Amino acid sequence: MNFRKSKTIFNYNLLKGWLCVFLISCITVHYSQAQSTKKDSLLQNIAAFKKSKVFNPKDTLYIHNLVNLGAEYRFHNLDSLIIISKQGLELSRKASYLNGEISSLHNIGIYYSNKGKIDQAISYFEKAYELSKNSNSPVLMIRTLNDLAKEYGYKGDYSKALKFYLATIEIAEKNNDKNSISIVNDNIAHLYLEQKDYEQAMVFLQKSKAIHEEVGNPVFMAETLSNIASTYADMNELEYAMYNINISISIFEKEKILEWLAYCYEVKGKIYLKKNKNTWALYWYKQSELLHKEIDDDRGKIDLLNGMAEAYMNQNKDSIAEVYALNAYNLSKKLGLRSGIKTSAYKLSKLHKKKKDFEKSLWYHEIYQVTYESLTQTGNEKALNMLKTKMEYDQQKQQLIIDNEKALAKQKVFIYVALIVLIIFAIIMFIIHRNEQQQKKLNLELRNKKTDLEEKQAYLNELNQTKNKLFSIIGHDLRGPIGAFQGLLKLFKEGEMTKDEFLNFVPKLKVDIDTISFTLNNLLSWGQTQMNGSITKHSTTQLDSIVEENVALLSEIAESKSIAIINRIEPNCQIWSDPNQIDIIIRNLLSNALKFTPNNGQIVIGAIQKAKTCEIYVKDNGMGMSDDIISKLFEKDSNHTTYGTNDEKGTGLGLSLCKEMVEKNNGKIWVHSAMGKGSTFYFTIPRVQQPQKQYKVSA
Repeated sequence: MNFRKSKTIFNYNLLKGWLCVFLISCITVHYSQAQSTKKDSLLQNIAAFKKSKVFNPKDTLYIHNLVNLGAEYRFHNLDSLIIISKQGLELSRKASYLNGEISSLHNIGIYYSNKGKIDQAISYFEKAYELSKNSNSPVLMIRTLNDLAKEYGYKGDYSKALKFYLATIEIAEKNNDKNSISIVNDNIAHLYLEQKDYEQAMVFLQKSKAIHEEVGNPVFMAETLSNIASTYADMNELEYAMYNINISISIFEKEKILEWLAYCYEVKGKIYLKKNKNTWALYWYKQSELLHKEIDDDRGKIDLLNGMAEAYMNQNKDSIAEVYALNAYNLSKKLGLRSGIKTSAYKLSKLHKKKKDFEKSLWYHEIYQVTYESLTQTGNEKALNMLKTKMEYDQQKQQLIIDNEKALAKQKVFIYVALIVLIIFAIIMFIIHRNEQQQKKLNLELRNKKTDLEEKQAYLNELNQTKNKLFSIIGHDLRGPIGAFQGLLKLFKEGEMTKDEFLNFVPKLKVDIDTISFTLNNLLSWGQTQMNGSITKHSTTQLDSIVEENVALLSEIAESKSIAIINRIEPNCQIWSDPNQIDIIIRNLLSNALKFTPNNGQIVIGAIQKAKTCEIYVKDNGMGMSDDIISKLFEKDSNHTTYGTNDEKGTGLGLSLCKEMVEKNNGKIWVHSAMGKGSTFYFTIPRVQQPQKQYKVSA
C-alpha cells in the first residue's frame, strides 16, 4: 500500500524488555535477509545478462530487472535508487521500452518524494502519468496517478489530491482492481485526518476494510487496520485502537514487512502515550526506532520522534526530550512538513520555557503560532475546496452520462434498422435450416438411444462381474472351510475319530467358524454396497465403545498369537457417522492387523481429534507392504488376498469395503507402510460439532 498513515505493531505478549529487543533484532535480520535475497536474485539476473555473449543493454527483460532492482532500494538506500533509476530511464528511452520508462520516472519521483522535494516529485510523477496513458497497462496508470495525488496531499493542495484520487478510483473500478480502490480509500482518509475530520476519515477506512474482507489479502488488510488503529487513537477510542494494531502487528511480523512493522510499533507507542503509560509508550517507540535503523523513511520517522519527546517530557527527562524534539523539528523542516514543524516547535517552546530560556522559548512559540495559524487558515479553505472539487467531479461525471445518453439516442435509429434486417435474415435462416434441425433432432434421438443401450450394457456387465466375484468368493473362501468342517463331523459321526481327537479340533473349528462369520458379514455388507442397498444413517457415535467391543471380540485371536492390542482412544470420543459402518471398518482394520502381525507383536489403535475431524489410526509392527501392493490395495475391483503370518486367508474384500464405507461417512482412508517394519492405516471421520457459546457484547 502506497500511503502509510501509521505502521503495524507486532503482538508481543508483554515480554521482558531484553527478550523483546532480541526478538526485534531477529525480525530485522530475517527481513534483511529476505530483502537481500530478492535484491541478490535481481543482481544475479543482471550479471547473467551482462556475461552473455549476445548481451544487448536494450534488452527489455534486462531493463525490467534493472528497474525492479532500483525499486528494492526505496526504504534502504535512496542514492542507489536514483542512480539505478536514471540508468533504467536512459536505457528504456534508447530501447523505446515504454513501460520501463514509466517505471523509471515513477522510481525517480519516489526518490524526490522521500527527500522532501515535493515539486520535483510531482514533475516526475506527471511525466510518468502522461506516458502511462499511452501504455497498455492500467496498473501503471493507477500507480502513477495515485502517487501524483499523494504528493499534492503532501504539498497541501487537497483539492487536486482529491481530484486525482477520484480519477484513480474510476480507472480501478473499470479494471475491477479492488486492491487499488482500497489503497486510494486509505489515502483519501488521510486527507480528512489532516483536517482532524476523524469520522469522515473512518468512513473511507471502513470502505477499504470491507474490500479487503472480500479479496482476502491479509497484508493489505493489516495496512488498513493499522491506519484504523491510528485514527481510533486520535479519537481517544484506545481499546479499539489497541485491538486493531495488535492484529496488524501479528501479520506484519509473520510476513516480515519491516517498514510497516516500524510504523505499527509507533502507533502502539502513541496508544500507550494517550493512556499516560509513558514507560510502555517509550518501550514500543524504541522498538520502532530500532527498525528505522534498517529502513530509509524520514517522513515516517517524524511522528515517532515527536512521540518519544512527549513521553520523555512526561517523565521529566527534559534533556532527552529536547534531543528528540529538535531532531523532529530539523527533519520536518528538511521535508517541508508543516504539521511536524508545528508539533516539534510547540514541544521545544515548552522545554525552553521550563529551562527559563525565555528567548528561545518565545522564538519556538512564534514558529508554532505562525505554523498553527497557517494550517488553521488553510484548513477551512482546503475543506471547502475538497467539497467543491468532489461536486465538480460529480457534475462532470453526470454531464458525461448525459452526453452518452444523447449519443445513444442518435444510434437507436441505426439499431432499429439493423434489428429489422436481422429479423428478416433470421426468418430466412429459419426456413432454410428447419429441415436440417429436424434431421439433427432425429440423429440426436438415435444417439441418445445408443447411449442408453451402452449404459445398460455397462450396468449389466458390472452386475455380471459382481455375480462372478460373489460366486468366486463363495466357492473358494467359504466352500473350503465349510467342506473341511463337514468332513470332520462325518469322521466323528462314523466313528473314525474319537471324542478326544474331535475335541482337540474344537479351537481350530472355532477359529474357522469365526472366519466364516467374519467373511459372511463382509460379503453381505459388500453385496449391499454393490447393489445400492446400503443406506448410511449418520448419528452421534461413541468411537471408544465401538473400539472396545471389537478389541474384546478379537481378543482370542490376539491371545492365540500373543499379540498386544493397545487402545489409545480417549473416552467420550464422539464422531458423526453410521455406527454399524464404523464397526465394520474398525473390525476389518484390526482383523487385518492381527493377520499380518507376527507372534508376540503389537497393535495400537488411537485417534487424533482435530478441529472438524477425528483421524483414527491402526498401527502394527508386522510384515508391511510393498509400493506395488499399496497401489492396488483400495481399488474397487481388486480381490487381492495375501496370506498372514500364520497362513490366515481372507476374501480381499475388507479394504475395498472399508474405503467405500469411509467415503460414505465423508472421510478419507490411506496407509503408510514399509516392508518388514509394519503398516499404519489411517481414516478420517467428521467430529460432532459442539454449539458455539454466544457472548453478549456490551456497548
